[in-house]
Amino acid sequence: MNITLAKSAGFCYGVRRAVELADATAREGRPCVMLGSIIHNKEVVQHLAEQGLVAVEDVECVPEGSAVIIRSHGEGRWVYDRLAEKQAVILDATCPNVKHIHDLVIRAEADGRTAVIIGTPDHPEVLAIAGWCQRPVVLENGQKLLEWLNEEPGRREIPLTFVSQTTSTKKIWSECVEIAKKECTNTKIFDTICGATSKRQEEAQQLAAQSDAMVVIGDNKSSNTKRLAELCRQLCPDVRLIERADELDAESLRNLSNVGITAGASTPEWIIKEVCNKMSEEIMEIEKSFAELLEESIKTLNTGDKVTGTVVAITPTEIQVELGIKYPGYIPVDEFSDDPSVKIEEQVKVGDEIETYVILVSDRDCMVKLSKKRLDIVKGWEEVEAACENETVVDGIVTEDNKGGVVVSVKGVRVFVPASQTGLPREAEMTEILKQKVRLMITEVNRARRRVVGSISKVTRAERAAAAEKVWADIEEGKRYAGVVKSLTSYGAFVDIGGVDGMVHISELSWSRIKHPSEAVSVGDSVEVYVISADKEKKKISLGLKDHSEDPWAKFTSTYEIGSVAEVKVVKLMDFGAFAEIVPGVDGLIHISQIADHRIEKPGDVLTEGQTVQAKITDIDMEKKKVSLSIRALIEVVEEAAEEVAEDAAEETEA
Repeated sequence: MNITLAKSAGFCYGVRRAVELADATAREGRPCVMLGSIIHNKEVVQHLAEQGLVAVEDVECVPEGSAVIIRSHGEGRWVYDRLAEKQAVILDATCPNVKHIHDLVIRAEADGRTAVIIGTPDHPEVLAIAGWCQRPVVLENGQKLLEWLNEEPGRREIPLTFVSQTTSTKKIWSECVEIAKKECTNTKIFDTICGATSKRQEEAQQLAAQSDAMVVIGDNKSSNTKRLAELCRQLCPDVRLIERADELDAESLRNLSNVGITAGASTPEWIIKEVCNKMSEEIMEIEKSFAELLEESIKTLNTGDKVTGTVVAITPTEIQVELGIKYPGYIPVDEFSDDPSVKIEEQVKVGDEIETYVILVSDRDCMVKLSKKRLDIVKGWEEVEAACENETVVDGIVTEDNKGGVVVSVKGVRVFVPASQTGLPREAEMTEILKQKVRLMITEVNRARRRVVGSISKVTRAERAAAAEKVWADIEEGKRYAGVVKSLTSYGAFVDIGGVDGMVHISELSWSRIKHPSEAVSVGDSVEVYVISADKEKKKISLGLKDHSEDPWAKFTSTYEIGSVAEVKVVKLMDFGAFAEIVPGVDGLIHISQIADHRIEKPGDVLTEGQTVQAKITDIDMEKKKVSLSIRALIEVVEEAAEEVAEDAAEETEA
């Protein structure tokens, strides 16, 4: 016969945390009571009672000013309020996973949503969750959800937030989620089934499928244990739910080939051991692997150990990890990564395995403090040394700046980059790249002195050279590129088209007449340019920005003709007249004789650059694309009209 113990049998980290807190409190001898059974296991409750820690079933039974332990299932808001009135000292052993659900339903109601709790209505955990709501809806399964939705037609449009009892089954939860997505129009769904619970249930089912009989150990009042038994019965014909070893008829298992053992989350190690010992005494010696598993369930860790665990909950302040040992593990948020931009929920999820470094084992607080960041640093040194040796490019975050340069965090290792190697101009402030992600090469590593030096510009130069090589290989006249304006001169703008700078002459920046490139573009602008010419030998590129597909002359001739009056902008004054823009790209000449109805010495006596005036088109040379304009012609028309009005008025007077 083979006897196999499920790896996740026994206390989950939330239950272990609660029991350890209660046990430590009892050993201190301080006056304290438990509000309800600390967990669903009468053996544990009796053990604590023998140490002087008794349970009271009602908050009104808590003595004034006494210490009180809140059980792992949690309590509703009103219980905390009443304990505050009694000036009780609260020792909160609520499972962090359950606390997270409390936060979700509180937030839901604050947002005007109705909290829908999927779970057993009379279960203490569900009652506690509902106790943080003004209008909770508690439903046991998908059928109950459909019935509730059908009671009132408008319920499908209500904003709903769905959460689950931590110990519910994936099957029930998935059924409810499917209905909610199909039937409801405004839902938020949070899968709050405990990762440790899911893992325990999956392992139990896998073991049940391979066993002739399954022994499920736990209190028959425990929802968690009863669900384990139900799941096992789906796959195994012989499932025995027992609370203690003396309830097991071990002799009846003698002729079976494979027997599996699992235990609920509220079952302590000593009861599991009792059952296993009875089976080994009456049937056979349990295989070595089983004994090893049992030892692992009660072993402890030391500071500096590397350990792998399963993520069972993520809160705003910490990541909770099931280590499969005496105490639960916690990774504070600031010990997860040294990259401040990292979003934990995108990096790790409930159910993921995670490797960490033990930084504190606290018997007093019954917990193990872990750090992923510090383990990453240990690994980071190895990777940084390899990067230096192999001259490979690494990624990092600029975390500090100083007069000499910047500090970049690479895999948790501090890398100093001198100012000359940052790639910034000499006059630039180092703060420009603070908190930015950069690519760099490691140029020096001295682990003994904990000194690492790197270069950002070395990578930038190499990448720019590679990009430039590709540009020169593919460049041809007329090809268009997305570029960035790098600098301006009086005669044009230099544009980076991906590793190579090209020149856009001022005349190619705009159809309008401009005096300086800054009138058309600014440094840092993203522009689309095309190649006018490229000299690969001299490494010179001439670029254009203005769109030649739009012919300004065609636009002008389709809009104006000789005799048309246009509003024009004076763009340049000459001794012989003034040039004025009619449309962008087409200028007309206003001869000095056509500027005013009287003799002037120079155009500047009447006009200024930038001035907008009305002018008449007096001539269009289609071949040479030249236009003649006249302001005087409009003045004369106005004067003639005024004279006619005056003559008409005089005739009427004489009559």
